[in-house]
Amino acid sequence: MLSATVGHFKQRLGLRSRQPLPHFLVIGTQKGGTTSLQKLLEQHPGVYLPPDKEVHYFSLHDHQPCSWYSNHYREAQPGQLRGDITPYYLFHPRAPQRIRTLLPKVRLMVLLRDPVERALSQYFHARRHGFEPLELEAALAAEPERLAGAEARLAERGSRDYSHQKHSYLSRSRYELQLKRYEALFPQKQLLVLRSEDLFSNATTSWEQIQSFLGLDPIPQPSQLERANAGRGEAEAVTPAVRKQLRREFATTAAAVKARYGFDWGW
Repeated sequence: MLSATVGHFKQRLGLRSRQPLPHFLVIGTQKGGTTSLQKLLEQHPGVYLPPDKEVHYFSLHDHQPCSWYSNHYREAQPGQLRGDITPYYLFHPRAPQRIRTLLPKVRLMVLLRDPVERALSQYFHARRHGFEPLELEAALAAEPERLAGAEARLAERGSRDYSHQKHSYLSRSRYELQLKRYEALFPQKQLLVLRSEDLFSNATTSWEQIQSFLGLDPIPQPSQLERANAGRGEAEAVTPAVRKQLRREFATTAAAVKARYGFDWGW
């Protein structure tokens, strides 16, 4: 049953067996639960994911030949759906068109976390890993200058922009702007947008949605879902005033997500 389902899916994707490429991408968002989703998908026998979670072909490695990308899937077994989980794809300005060019029929999944909590989580992640020397409010204030001109710089193949990737706390939480680029290139049926919080609070339903979207033979949720790559609770010390300001900052985003996808974060 699985082989027949996957075979039909491959036909619809138009992928050639001699060049194994992904059938689905998890494109975001950073600090939105993608590592936990990866650990869940790895337990489905019908799914193959590369050993390294983030391949970055459509963001950092687009200058590599297609064979470089397909080589990540050389160990996939016949009948498995191949996936690429790289949350930078959602935010990278060139990724949507690059994906559309190579994989026009690919399935795309997005996890959207409360934009305030996501921005704070990214900031404290950057602090822990030595990417961010500034205190929170200074880092947020510096973001526009740090990211100025980044999208133009990223137009060149194989290009990178450190601040675009590491210091984009507010910008990455403006989901409506990022999703608009994908919705302009892909039909709605190829895009699944879920609330990150539901992946943990209502994992069984989310797992059923994901399996149905990918066309996988359904199996029960394999194990208790844990918050992988979680922080150390630093965000709990953020003052109510800062959180209130961030909610004002993301009011348009929250309204757009509610109107388009039917969920919010209870602000």
